[in-house]
Formats: sequence, structure tokens, C-alpha cells
Amino acid sequence: MDGVLHVSGQPIPGAATAVHRLRDNGHRLRFVTNTTTRSRARLAEELRTAGIEVDDAEVQTTADAAVTALRGRRVFALVMQGLVGDLEGIELVGDSADAVLIGGADETPETNLVFSYMNLARAFAELELGASLYCLHRNRWWQTARGPLLDAGAFVAGLEYAADVEATVIGKPSVSYFTAALEALDADPELTWMVGDDLESDIAGAQAMNMHTVLVRTGKFRPDAVEASRVRPDGIVSSIGQLPDWLEEHL
Repeated sequence: MDGVLHVSGQPIPGAATAVHRLRDNGHRLRFVTNTTTRSRARLAEELRTAGIEVDDAEVQTTADAAVTALRGRRVFALVMQGLVGDLEGIELVGDSADAVLIGGADETPETNLVFSYMNLARAFAELELGASLYCLHRNRWWQTARGPLLDAGAFVAGLEYAADVEATVIGKPSVSYFTAALEALDADPELTWMVGDDLESDIAGAQAMNMHTVLVRTGKFRPDAVEASRVRPDGIVSSIGQLPDWLEEHL
């Protein structure tokens, strides 16, 4: 969603029309996102406000996957307040946790509270006592209208280093996350296209599932990164606005 349909809430030109055309052409759609600062309902409403046709149920967030993975476990969660409601089904605790869950970061003052030294030190203590480390994603950075901003991957890596553990990634590019999207669409991987702006989370993750991929030149796209990477999408388009025409030419 971020970087493909909008950047910092500003719609990518042609995004709403492209989504409408894809639906008219018979494509089933799933909006998969690593965004962890807002609820699914709010994300869907933001898209509708931008003129993009979407039902709440078509939006797949990492919170859904976290509930599936951590149900029945005591979880110390470093997440933004807007996500807590979507974690219903997980027992959130302040100590004696079975698992530590790291969410995403954004540019609001709340991030400073979530990832304060005190909270990171508490998470480290739980890991030292045997808790498992999970992260909704480990993105290094994300694209905003003001430029690249640090994301939660840095905090995940710091806790991995300090506690000498390895985090389990719940969102993209995990196999389980893409599997959930395919099951929701009742789709075969070989007949499914992933459209994204991130070579690692979007393109490489989908290719590991034998899905087709299209990289957009918006959001996190960097020409030098594409040149240096071994990951090769099936196609590259200027933006999602050009996607329907590109698919009609290549399908």
C-alpha cells in the first residue's frame, strides 16, 4: 500500500483508476501491507477516501498474522497504540512473557515512547529470560513525502544482537504471510501477481512462492538498488497507474 497506492497518504496518480480497471478486468485483489502503525479499518478507510475501491476484509495486515501465530501466548508488545485493537486474541502483558513482539515505527512522537530505551531494555530482559522474538516486519526504512525514514528493522536487529537470538518475521516476506494472501484469494501462486515497491519484502518474498512480480518506480524504488540486486521482477512499471495496460500486454 505505502509506496504503491500512496506515499504519506497522498495517492499515487492513477491508482484509483488502476484498481477499478483491474476489478473490471476480472482480477481478484488482496491489499497486503507491512504497515503496522494503523488499524486495518483505518487503512481501508484511507484508501476509500483516496477514491480507491476496497472492503476492509480485502486488507491483510501483519496484525492478523500475529494473532494467528501468537494466540494463547503471553506477549510483551512494542507496537503503536493504533494497532492494539487488531491484536485482540493475544494476551498482552508487561512481564513474564512467552514472546516479544516488535511493531513498526513512524514519524509521530508516539514512536519515541514505544521504542524508548526503557521499553527496549524491558524487551531485552524478557528475551534473556527465554521469551521468543517476533517482528511484524524488519523493514530498514520506509518512504515518506519528506524522504526515507528509519523503520523498525533497526530495533529488531539491535535486540537480536543484544540477546543473541533470531527474530521470526510475521509479515512480508515470510512464506506464511504470502500463503495467507493466496488462500484468501483462493489463488494458485503461478497465476498470481504481486505488485510492490520493495525488492526484498515484496518481490523476493513473492518469487519464493513462485508468484509473478511487478515492481513500481514509486515509493522505495531506487534504480541503483535494482541494478545491484540479484532479484529480478517480471516487469517494472512507472507506477500502478500503468499496471492494467502492462498486464493486458503481457498476459
